[in-house]
Amino acid sequence: MKMRNLASIRDNLLLCLSRSFLQVFYYLGELNDSLSYALGAGPLFDVSEDSDYVHTLLSKAIDEYVSLRSKAAESSNEAAMVDPRLEAIVERMLDKCIMDGKYQQAMGIAIECRRLDKLEEAITRSDNVHGTLAYSINVSHSFVYRREYRQEVLRLLVKVYEKLPSPDYLSICQCLMFLDEPGGVANILERLLRSENKEDALLAFQIAFDLVENEHQAFLLNVRDRLSALKSLPSESVQPGYSDPATAQNENSTAPEDVQMTDESSAVTKSVHEADPKEVMYAERLTKIKGILSGETSIQLTLQFLFSYNKSDLLILKTIKQSVEMRNSVCHSATIYANAIMHAGTTVDTFLRDNLDWLSRATNWAKFSATAGLGVIHRGHLQQGRSLMAPYLPQGGAGGGGSPYSEGGALYALGLIHANHGEGIKQFLRDSLRGTNVEVIQHGACLGLGLAALGTADEEIYDDIKTVLYTDSAVAGEAAGISMGLLMVGTASEKASEMLAYAHETQHEKIIRGLALGIALTVYGREEEADTLIEQMTRDQDPILRYGGMYALALAYRGTANNKAIRQLLHFAVSDVSDDVRRTAVLALGFVLYSEPEQVCSALPHLFWCGMIDIYFSFYPILLELSPYYLNHTTHMLDMVRHLQWAFHVLAQD
Repeated sequence: MKMRNLASIRDNLLLCLSRSFLQVFYYLGELNDSLSYALGAGPLFDVSEDSDYVHTLLSKAIDEYVSLRSKAAESSNEAAMVDPRLEAIVERMLDKCIMDGKYQQAMGIAIECRRLDKLEEAITRSDNVHGTLAYSINVSHSFVYRREYRQEVLRLLVKVYEKLPSPDYLSICQCLMFLDEPGGVANILERLLRSENKEDALLAFQIAFDLVENEHQAFLLNVRDRLSALKSLPSESVQPGYSDPATAQNENSTAPEDVQMTDESSAVTKSVHEADPKEVMYAERLTKIKGILSGETSIQLTLQFLFSYNKSDLLILKTIKQSVEMRNSVCHSATIYANAIMHAGTTVDTFLRDNLDWLSRATNWAKFSATAGLGVIHRGHLQQGRSLMAPYLPQGGAGGGGSPYSEGGALYALGLIHANHGEGIKQFLRDSLRGTNVEVIQHGACLGLGLAALGTADEEIYDDIKTVLYTDSAVAGEAAGISMGLLMVGTASEKASEMLAYAHETQHEKIIRGLALGIALTVYGREEEADTLIEQMTRDQDPILRYGGMYALALAYRGTANNKAIRQLLHFAVSDVSDDVRRTAVLALGFVLYSEPEQVCSALPHLFWCGMIDIYFSFYPILLELSPYYLNHTTHMLDMVRHLQWAFHVLAQD
């Protein structure tokens, strides 16, 4: 007993000494040594003490713990050794925050420390679970910079949501959308559609509208098809009410109208009049939600709105047309572009119909652009898109005696009309691509097919486009490279390596540029998954591929304000030998920082001074000739700016 008392006294003495050394080293500024003694002090280090040195050491401990946990996660070694005393301090801090009701602080620390168990505890013990869940979603999107870890957080939040007595299905589907899990979304939609509560059905429709607004067609079609598989109506009851667009398109490929899904609730209701009323109700709701997921409902509403509230002034276009020179092709094209942008999506093509003679003066690529402009004006006009473009389309899929530029532009216009909703037109575009060897028509067909099949990663379409690419035609190959990227957008497909390999083989600059943009599109939103490909492109000797690497960085990290991506872009913005690469790097900063525009201000001084240095050396010969005196006394950056101002002043006078 006496020995145990002596040991206890010794331990307490050591703890007291550790506490004393802790404060001594803190005031000496040796935070590492101070933290070491804080760990040794054990429970004598009171995390609840309101003092500067406790707050500082807690921050130091959390930073150290976060660093160790992050390194362990990045090296895929979750069992990496973390000092249990350090972990104990962090856990005591988290427990204190939860006990004091500071749930948001606890959630922030838990997310940063990768302690999802504590995150779940903080959420479930809070007095406003729905509010804390919403806060967690916001934090995960704003401050979690690794995509893989963000997905872990979102999966946990989905699990917590589903345990609630009244789950927020809108937020759950939002998380599942970011997790790319269409099966989970389909399950929730079916549950809501089968509910007898009308409010649940309306919520399902609202979720579908949100999906259409934010997701690409591959995800939407996946959800829609899973809903078809989930419903329990007899197949003979539902078959007359739904026709596959692709099948119908193949059976009647000469139809002037595009085959789209229509509202056939009456047909379904008639065929199931003897079925359970609940199943009839579900069938009606299912038909409506399919119309929403196909994009038809929202597109029709948008078209009606844009047409009804179109306030464009045709007098402006008439004045522009009369003011520009008759033979100036650049101004002629600019006027056509202005008309297309002014009337985008409104279906109002009055200006073009009233000025057909003037429009016919367009030649070559200007004619291509003029025809494609119709696609911008009629964007979303799915039902009549093909019939509207029929006068300009190739006959039988190949050149039919008309201008190949207008035919290629018409195919591109079809892609613009059906962008991200191309089920009913992609087969026609594939046939047009296969049936011609004219590179201008191939150019338009590739671009149109890429837009119509946006993000679907269809292997057959990819093979058709790759066949065009391998013809090594500069005009068609450029469009093929971009089209491959549109087809594989956001998939991080291994096809990117194949595209990069061909970019090294071909000698055509246009094809390399198209492939560079296409490769960048494949990694859209993939963040750190794209790092290997970005590294390959940014280290390439070809400036065009480095230029593509800047776009890959921009698209992979769009809106994340990722520090690593920003540092890379700043480096290339001031150090690359190619003007194109530097210009694109600065442009890419906008993509990365668009969600946090205030950070742009912190990057501008760096770019400003580096840009001034570049300008200075560009003007060095002029300065050398005009003022040796100023050059001999250039010893400071401010002097350099004054020299540049003086040089610009001299040049302006000349």
